[in-house]
Amino acid sequence: MGGLRAASPSGAGAGADAGAGSGPGAPRLAMACVLASEVATVLAVMRRNVRWAGVRYGGGGGGAGDDEHLDHPLVAGLKALRRRAAAWAHGRWAGVEPLLYLRPFLDVVRSDETGAPITGAALSSLHKILTLDLVEPGAPGVAEAMGAVVDAVTACRFEVTDPASEEAVLARVLQVLLACVRGRAAPALANRHVCAIVSTCFRVVQQAGTKGELLQRVSRQTMQEVIRCVFARLQDIDVTVFPDEQASGCNNRGLGADETENGKSDFVCLNSSGDEVGDGSGVVQDKAMMEPFGVPCMVEILQFLCSLLNIAEDIDVNPKMNPIDFDEDVPLFALGLINSAIELSASSIHRHKNLMAFVQDELFRNLMHFGLSMSPLILSTVCSIVFTLFYHLRHELKLQIEAFFSCVILRLAQSRYGASYQQQEVALEALVDFCQQKEFMAEMYANMDCDLQCSNIFEEIANLLSKSAFPVNSPLSALNVLALDGLVAVIRAMAERSVSAPQHHEQTVPEISEYFPFWQLKCESGNYPDQWVKFVHQQKSIKRKLMVGVEHFNRDKKKGFEYLQGVHLLPEKLDPHNVALFFRYTPGLDKNLLGDYLGNHDEFSIRVLHEFARTFDFKEMNLDAALRLFLETFRLPGESQKIQRILEAFSERYYEQSPQMFVNRDAALVLSYSVIMLNTDQHNVRVKKKMTEEDFIRNNRRINGGNDLPREFLKELYYSICRNEIRTIPEQGAGCSEMSFSRWVDLMWRSKRTSMYIACDSYPFLDHEMFSVMAGPTVAAISVVFDNVDHVEVLTGCIDGFLSVAKLASFYHHDDVLNDLVVALCKFTTLLSSSYIDDPVTAFGEDTKARMATEAVFTIATTYGDHVCSGWRNIVDCILRLHKIGLLPGRLTGDTSDDQESTSDSLPSKLASSSPPQVLPISTPRKSYGLMGRFSQLLYLDAEEPRSQPTEEQLAAQRNASETVKKCQIGTIFTESKFLQADSLSNLARALIQAAGRPQKITSALDDEGVAVFCLELLITVTLNNRDRIVLLWQDVYEHITHIVQSTVMPCNLVEKAVFGLLHICQRLLPYKANLVDDLLRSLQLILKLDARVADAYCENITLEVTRLVKANATHIKSQMGWRTIISLLCITARHPDASDAGFEALVFVMSEGAHLSPANFILSVEASRQFAESRLGSAERSNHALNLMADSVNCLTRWSREVREAGGDADRILEGIAEMWLRLVQALRKVCTDQREEVRNHALLSLHRCLVVDGILVSSSTWLIAFDIIFQLLDELLEIAQSYSPKDFRNMEVSLLHAVKLLCKVFLQSLKDLSAQVSFGKLWLEVLDMIEKFMKVKVRGRRTEKLQEAIPELLKNILMVMKASGVLSKASTGENSLWEATWLQVNKIAPSLQSEIFPDNEVDSTTGEENKLDTPAQSDQSADQ
Repeated sequence: MGGLRAASPSGAGAGADAGAGSGPGAPRLAMACVLASEVATVLAVMRRNVRWAGVRYGGGGGGAGDDEHLDHPLVAGLKALRRRAAAWAHGRWAGVEPLLYLRPFLDVVRSDETGAPITGAALSSLHKILTLDLVEPGAPGVAEAMGAVVDAVTACRFEVTDPASEEAVLARVLQVLLACVRGRAAPALANRHVCAIVSTCFRVVQQAGTKGELLQRVSRQTMQEVIRCVFARLQDIDVTVFPDEQASGCNNRGLGADETENGKSDFVCLNSSGDEVGDGSGVVQDKAMMEPFGVPCMVEILQFLCSLLNIAEDIDVNPKMNPIDFDEDVPLFALGLINSAIELSASSIHRHKNLMAFVQDELFRNLMHFGLSMSPLILSTVCSIVFTLFYHLRHELKLQIEAFFSCVILRLAQSRYGASYQQQEVALEALVDFCQQKEFMAEMYANMDCDLQCSNIFEEIANLLSKSAFPVNSPLSALNVLALDGLVAVIRAMAERSVSAPQHHEQTVPEISEYFPFWQLKCESGNYPDQWVKFVHQQKSIKRKLMVGVEHFNRDKKKGFEYLQGVHLLPEKLDPHNVALFFRYTPGLDKNLLGDYLGNHDEFSIRVLHEFARTFDFKEMNLDAALRLFLETFRLPGESQKIQRILEAFSERYYEQSPQMFVNRDAALVLSYSVIMLNTDQHNVRVKKKMTEEDFIRNNRRINGGNDLPREFLKELYYSICRNEIRTIPEQGAGCSEMSFSRWVDLMWRSKRTSMYIACDSYPFLDHEMFSVMAGPTVAAISVVFDNVDHVEVLTGCIDGFLSVAKLASFYHHDDVLNDLVVALCKFTTLLSSSYIDDPVTAFGEDTKARMATEAVFTIATTYGDHVCSGWRNIVDCILRLHKIGLLPGRLTGDTSDDQESTSDSLPSKLASSSPPQVLPISTPRKSYGLMGRFSQLLYLDAEEPRSQPTEEQLAAQRNASETVKKCQIGTIFTESKFLQADSLSNLARALIQAAGRPQKITSALDDEGVAVFCLELLITVTLNNRDRIVLLWQDVYEHITHIVQSTVMPCNLVEKAVFGLLHICQRLLPYKANLVDDLLRSLQLILKLDARVADAYCENITLEVTRLVKANATHIKSQMGWRTIISLLCITARHPDASDAGFEALVFVMSEGAHLSPANFILSVEASRQFAESRLGSAERSNHALNLMADSVNCLTRWSREVREAGGDADRILEGIAEMWLRLVQALRKVCTDQREEVRNHALLSLHRCLVVDGILVSSSTWLIAFDIIFQLLDELLEIAQSYSPKDFRNMEVSLLHAVKLLCKVFLQSLKDLSAQVSFGKLWLEVLDMIEKFMKVKVRGRRTEKLQEAIPELLKNILMVMKASGVLSKASTGENSLWEATWLQVNKIAPSLQSEIFPDNEVDSTTGEENKLDTPAQSDQSADQ
């Protein structure tokens, strides 16, 4: 058969050789063989029956002998087919009509003379022929042949011999019908034949109810396959439009009890039932049903299947039927068929108008009805069908989808509406399936929540999921987990969309400046986001304002109208039409107030009432249905006059749209009033005697213009009211109410006028608004589930939800949501628990939930830290806990700045050598800080019993804990803090400061010093990594370090970290922050305020850091205040034995060759050098080096003076400042000139000499006089030392005296030119002579020194000669108290012979030696030295 199947579809070439096994004739020869074989099989079965075995039928007329007999027509037909098939094998098969070789088998099937075995054999032959595709689509008469097969099989009649054979025949019938719609020739079937196949299959399903279970299963499965085959062909059918009346099909009658089985127990006739798909008057002959296989039959089949949904209401279950719950079984079977049909055809239904119209209306209405079934199976199947329709056809089913969620899903998913647990579970499962569609919630928000006439489906679903995730007074249930899955799916989809979008910017909706008819607005461009996004935002803004207006209206109608007019949603002058639209389409209005308003007697209210009635469409709607729809929108008031006015408006509108029944509107009014009375009579429990049908008909006689209304019409109206009450007190609010027929008709009317369905793509156009609604409830719901579950899969889903929320909160700048999330997660880490745990590391490693929460917290901190503010405190507390239990690595922050230099690398060795915390072993005692604490701990460790080794489980838990912390990458929070936003960065720093605490007074090592030190290190790391934003942090950091420094009176690790951290901050930031240099350097003054014991302990390392700071940043220090701070720190080191060398090194760097000297630091540097020169801690060489620095600094003064004079401008003031600095330099050197050490003293005198006789500095006469006062003071001190102190204390004072007197003489000559013209010159000159005389007469060790005795006359002689040459000293100046006389009076006391040597008697007084005026002191010095 496999070979036959493969060969049969080939071309129709004629066979050449009957015996050939291959070639063109082989396939057709095989077909002839098949037919011959099947004929033989059927004949063989027939011969087994006595009726057919050897029986001959006599002929009609003469011409034949008595022994000549004819075969039965059935047998004869089969034999004839065998002969023809043999003949056809040698001809061309392409011209053979399939009906020729099918008819003999069909005759057997139709015959009522055959038994079940014979009929079964014929059906098997037909099945084989159809299965092998021997009936080709292109064969002549194929449509007629396929139709004949269907007609014959559906009309199959056979005699029942035994139940087993009957079931076998029925199974063969199903196989043949399935082969008809499955084969290649299926398109040749007419629509009516397809409908007949489905009807026959269903009749077999019905009959199988009294048969064996196997036939039941086979029949149902076959009908499923038939439906699938039929609807799978929809995608290949071209779009055709046929009239609505042709597509309407039949009014399928419900199957009665007599139609579910045969009339006889021993005879089967499949077409005995009058119920068929497409059955009805004139439908079979309908043109559309006679056309080839297409859409009409599919519409008919769907209509038939929908009719089966309600069959249980009209059928009586036969006792012989299989004991199945028929109320559930038949609708469930029909829904399964519908589901199969929709699954295969949904993607193509929208191309066929009639099929789409049926799905929109009748199919969806039935799905809505059965969606409220108590059966979970039915509900699940309905939800599956709707899900498929949503996936493929949601653009055409906008309002239907809204109604399904409002009236089915949201109603059944909540227990408050009476739904069972199974219903809730199925509804939630379906809702989660919808939520798994990434664009579902976005489209619900765009199409429902942002549509003025639709419910807020998105908000209701979000609220439902968040509330359903909360366990209420019970452990976590499957419903809670389902709701969690839905929430996480929605949030995850929004987070994924945010990846493909640019940075979010708040979209502003323009305010409405004046009223416009917004109720008629439609979105006509759903494919262009630039247009529909703006439209949606505008609609949502209007809807929010309408909701506010509803709240005002429900409290006070007047205030409600005033508010709506204020926001331009009603015109300034109220218009009845716009008020009516507000009443009609705005959900949430108080229906009692609305009914009272519409029933008022004032003219405006009456006009509003009539406009309100005109918003309804009552076309083709029965009176009771129209009245139900009208009265569902408000509560009918109790006053008869108001009822009268409301019914008048209703009757007017109904008569206007349905005038065919009534002659005038009064007839409609009277009947409407009568219907209201009947409704009250039938459904009011206080009415004991109910109105009968005759009473109702009698009450409505002659109301239609004096004539009676049709009795059938009134009867139908009566029973409709009796069965289904008109609710004059409708449900308040919107959503979650049952879908009545009248509401459905209104929905279909609105669906033709609503805005087009907006399809959302992968861009988050509306996610910001959606997330604002969902964020808070979602975090709370996920937190509750996370807290109450231990299943790893559920926990993973919760973490996924948390991270998605964090991503969205960061993207949309919902910082409050992110901080609340961080706080919740930190609670789950158990790191903030205050309870004592013996082995916290193992406990943490064994707690999967805590580890997952910890990873999530730090993932948020490292990824979305930009938007964490208050949450930093909780994160820091978690970090501190991990630090305390030893889970953090030794170098948490790694590299701490852009230049890849770690903090510990730049600190002194004793600071960088702190040991990293290790994982604490089992039962580790409490960690102690401080010397005594560590000592006690060592004693304890030595004395304790040997510690037990950890178990494998404990080791595994510790490894888990370490791996978790490693995954968290906690260090990146601080090293990458430069990427945090300003607010987040400030909060991080404050969190670290708060966590460190503020002890009042630190007198020894703190118990929690490790925490304070750790926080301080992290704070410094953050500061260093944010040098470009140091302004944000500096004040808080400085205050924290200040508190530590001022509170510490004993050396400890905390103050050590604070001081050196401050120095490190200054080192790093000075090159980059010119505007903060002064603030940074001012902060170093804290070091000067250290307690003496603290300062002494760290002085050396402080000096090293200051030295590095100076060397690296000297060029950046400009202000005097900054230099004062730096040099003050250096000056302190001059008196410290360990730090003086480092301090002097820094000073040398500043002053050497004047590289970094400036007017701002000159005096400070000179003073520092003086202190180092006077310091006895260093060698004399270092003191002399310091003196050289001072002496060389005068070159800077010379250079500055030259530059100032060259620059011009306001030079006098600057030059005066330079002279002042020179004078301060002279004073500093003078102080060293009395040093006890000979080398230092003498070197200081020589350095002072260099500074005093330097050229290039503009020194005024007054400055010179001050300088001489300094010199005189110095000389007096030296004389005092020489005469009063022991030579052991001041060795070789005679040399120092000689240097001093030379200094005096040379300085006098240097300043002679400037001072000679001064009035006080004579006094100065006499003071000089007086000082020289003192030095001439001084006695060292009791005798005068020879060196002074030899040198002073020569020095004095040189001075006198210069004065003579310059004309300062001459005989012309005779007179009382003249300079001449006074000079020689003093000189003669020192060296009497000098006058004759300098002024011989023969030398004229007028000798002036003008040319000698140019002699310089330097030349005089040379002669004096000689």
